[in-house]
Amino acid sequence: MSAQPAGLDPALLEILACPAPDHGELRPDADASTLTCAACGRTYPVTDGIPVLLLSEATGGPSAPGPDAGSGETAGG
Repeated sequence: MSAQPAGLDPALLEILACPAPDHGELRPDADASTLTCAACGRTYPVTDGIPVLLLSEATGGPSAPGPDAGSGETAGG
């Protein structure tokens, strides 16, 4: 049996994809605390073994905001 991240089912990892438009493959880090998109570089947290695949929860990526970028509010609506 090959090594796998604790708490993440290999079958689940095969079907998960990044929610960003690229829909890239998600790769777990060594301790399975995050999943990183191979296409855009966004990193998603894994909380209690559950991937949180919300763009609002992602860090990094092609246009990552700075540390004082606000709360993610957008105009319009």
